[in-house]
Amino acid sequence: MTNSSDRLQRQVLPIPDIQPIGLTTFDAKDPNTQYPPIVPLRPPTGAPNVLVILLDDVGFGASSAFGGPIQTPSAERLAKNGLKYNRFHTTALCSPTRAALLTGRNHHSVGFGAITEMATSAPGNNSLRPNTCAPLAEILKLNGYSTAQFGKCHEVPVWETSPMGPFTSWPTGGGGFEYFYGFIGGETNQYYPALYEGTTPIEPDKTPEEGYHLTSDMTRKAIRWVRQQKALMPDKPFFMYFAPGATHAPHHVPKEWANKYKGQFDQGWDQIREETLTRQKQLGIVPPDTELTPRSEGIPAWDDVPEPMKPILARQMEVYAGFLEHTDYHVGLLIDALEDLETLDNTLIYYIIGDNGASAEGSLQGTFNEMVTLQGFAHLETADFLTARIDQFGGPEAYNHYAVGWAHAMCTPYQWTKQVASHFGGTRNGTIVHWPAGIQAKGEIRSQFHHVIDIAKTVLEVTNLPEPTFVNGVQQKPLEGVSMAYSFDEATAPDRHQTQYFEMFGNRGIYHQGWTAVTKHRTPWVIGLMQLPAFDDDRWELYDTTKDWSQARDLAKEYPDQLKELQRLWLIEAVKYNVIPLDDRSAERSNPTLAGRPQLVKGKRQLLFGGMGRLTENSIVDYKNNSFAITAELIIPESKAEGVIIAVGGIIGGWSLYAKQGKLKYCYNFFGLNHYYVEGEDTLPSGKHQVRVEFAYDGGGLGKGGDVTLFLDGQKIGEGRVEQTEPFVFSADETLDIGFESGSPVTKDYSANKFNGEVNWVEIDVGKDAQDDDNFISPEERLRIAIALQ
Repeated sequence: MTNSSDRLQRQVLPIPDIQPIGLTTFDAKDPNTQYPPIVPLRPPTGAPNVLVILLDDVGFGASSAFGGPIQTPSAERLAKNGLKYNRFHTTALCSPTRAALLTGRNHHSVGFGAITEMATSAPGNNSLRPNTCAPLAEILKLNGYSTAQFGKCHEVPVWETSPMGPFTSWPTGGGGFEYFYGFIGGETNQYYPALYEGTTPIEPDKTPEEGYHLTSDMTRKAIRWVRQQKALMPDKPFFMYFAPGATHAPHHVPKEWANKYKGQFDQGWDQIREETLTRQKQLGIVPPDTELTPRSEGIPAWDDVPEPMKPILARQMEVYAGFLEHTDYHVGLLIDALEDLETLDNTLIYYIIGDNGASAEGSLQGTFNEMVTLQGFAHLETADFLTARIDQFGGPEAYNHYAVGWAHAMCTPYQWTKQVASHFGGTRNGTIVHWPAGIQAKGEIRSQFHHVIDIAKTVLEVTNLPEPTFVNGVQQKPLEGVSMAYSFDEATAPDRHQTQYFEMFGNRGIYHQGWTAVTKHRTPWVIGLMQLPAFDDDRWELYDTTKDWSQARDLAKEYPDQLKELQRLWLIEAVKYNVIPLDDRSAERSNPTLAGRPQLVKGKRQLLFGGMGRLTENSIVDYKNNSFAITAELIIPESKAEGVIIAVGGIIGGWSLYAKQGKLKYCYNFFGLNHYYVEGEDTLPSGKHQVRVEFAYDGGGLGKGGDVTLFLDGQKIGEGRVEQTEPFVFSADETLDIGFESGSPVTKDYSANKFNGEVNWVEIDVGKDAQDDDNFISPEERLRIAIALQ
């Protein structure tokens, strides 16, 4: 409903420009010349500011605000003057939760059945938000709000992440945000982030050694933005979406924050779960009769962990705890800024502590570099290896993630973790709502069932804005959530969100009027080749959550008819919201051709030019597990050549072709564990020349080694050996650059990052195309190739 005093018709957005009808005079000085004054577009009178804070990979039992062992004073501060929701739910994965939050529709309804990197051509999994589902930011902007997003996006289709876009899925493209400062992938290096301002790539203004950290940086930017917004448009409310990359891996935090938790996790994850549940009961977060669910299948008991591993595992958790408190501290700085601007009381704040359950993607023993584990090389990280690097966890040299046991403990008292949409461990996240000007209740708990799709509906209700029927000329699909406003001042109000399906990677569940029917199809930390059961063979469980808060007592055998009814209801909801067909494929979905999604670069040859950069690995030709050649035409200065010619990846893995002290060098960085170097014998002469590196792959499987040969103008000048290669991906956010290197360095061998001459062009050739009789690309050959690529 719109405000009665608000005469604008806001159901159609943008609001149509209607010219006033009346007498048209010839002379502006005529006394009859009258036109209404120009009135800037504003929301209905009294509409509050809106701040949505969404943390990443934080389980229900992590934050002290919800009984966890990690201190989050900013969350507690907001809760003391606001409300805690202890039955608030997400989708069990990052991209889907974010898409659901920002559109008010279920994740499959907007194409986000999984993360963007696993998109298929199926409507529920294509990562393409339909234009019938305008995002909340766009609706608010077209109603007169200032809008800004900070931090993580991860809603851009992978084939649209290059510098050429299109940018329709980027926050400032079609996302409805007027300003964006953050990163667009699933995770980023907190010390060397792949940053964008709008759609323009930028580099951090400081180094890690100078104290740079992304959470601090984005908080500073957010404070600066809101101060400017209130200084210049004090009568205009804002919508800010503040989404740190924390606490997603890599767990990066200054050492002093991790050291605050020294020794606090030595007792292990089993005891931490018991201690957390005790605090949760004392705080009233869970009912007194809540049971601690058994340790999920496959997670070792702490007492069974080998003694040499216990200090390593404890340190992993200390780092994670410091990371979360560090993040909460910066949330507090933003809250302080709002209070200083005297706008805190009339700002509706959602502080959602996690976009899913805690992440169990760090393996059963945790990892110093998560890419090692994810690509099947976990055996390289022995106890001795990890012990030798224990002081580096959380620092710029690491890309660390904690063990599954800690993730499970952070989801106390529930079963399972992130990715497991069937159980509350994957989907239940503590949430705080703070709005003193609009909510009378203070410091209370709300236990109504709610879901992330309810936020958009709530915001529209409290801002007195109608749900639009048309946006940008397109008729809109109705929002699929319910407003939470009814519960703000009525602690015992009956639930209005009566039914909610869940699905992720085949893990699925249904909530309906207090009952849940769930089935776990796959385990998050089991990767690689696996034999999954047929969907029809999955075993379903049944829980009465009105009596069993933690889903501890399976009632499937006692109430088979109830289970069948809920299974049928799940199928009905799944058909309604594009969940069908279920898709548990992994290798196939990583292949764009098999998955049916566009591929930005195809074939075995790619031509790039000097100055191109921030090209994701999805933006370059696939050369891994194959022979390849890199040829570059350079203008070499009179002084000795220095700097990067072409580099891809960074400190945790990648390769670089560069010049040092006048000589050509190639470095292959294998997961940060080994650096293989090949150096040319001759000094590179000044003038226009070609340099080339050929990698002759050994073959015989994935991740094998190869022989490396360096050339200058077709003549061999060096050779060497790379014993192992990374088979799939160097990182989630490190990129390819020509003539310089953004992000973290592949090697510390550089004396200069930027090439001190000119890189005219670089050609990548793969497989048979990498074979060249004279090891030299003539102008005629290059022209033929360029034409062929048009």
